[in-house]
Amino acid sequence: MEVVPDLNRRYTYADYLTWADDKMRELLNGVIRVMSPAPTLQHAVIVRRMGYEMIHFVKKNGGDCQVFFAPFDVRLPRTAGETAPHEVYTVVQPDICVVCDRSKLDKRGCLGAPDMVAEILSPASLKYDLNEKFNLYEAGGVKEYWVVDPAGKSVHIFVMQENGKFDNGTIIDEDSERIIPVRTLKGLSLDADMLFADV
Repeated sequence: MEVVPDLNRRYTYADYLTWADDKMRELLNGVIRVMSPAPTLQHAVIVRRMGYEMIHFVKKNGGDCQVFFAPFDVRLPRTAGETAPHEVYTVVQPDICVVCDRSKLDKRGCLGAPDMVAEILSPASLKYDLNEKFNLYEAGGVKEYWVVDPAGKSVHIFVMQENGKFDNGTIIDEDSERIIPVRTLKGLSLDADMLFADV
């Protein structure tokens, strides 16, 4: 018998693993968020362009970092000791993530914070990516968080500080320098004009 999740209940990753339908979901502190079906062409093009540059850079330069795309489960435990499926209440699927600590990778995805996360905004995800996910990624220890806005042709970059909080962010828009360094992949810079060309 198929289990149909109740959107008003709190769930763990153990529950998440039992859902057999094809719906894409994330868990935010145990609360289900059903994701939009398929991204727009604009969204897909930006993910492809960013991902290609990152993967090409990693392949050329070596190192331990790996680049992943949604759907890819990232489990963010509340504490280092709460990693069993029934103890994890947050599971997200970032558009792009970079993981440099391979000990965090297992057959189900990533357990712990990626070094970098990039989310591509859509009208439906604007508040979610800039508020709820921002707070989860900050609390989880993501070192670099990019929020890419296709409509505004801009990138908002947050970097983790020594106090465990993101900085106030840097906005790369049409009035600023268009070459964006990727801190997680030292030596790689992305051209914002290339990311947003013809989208």
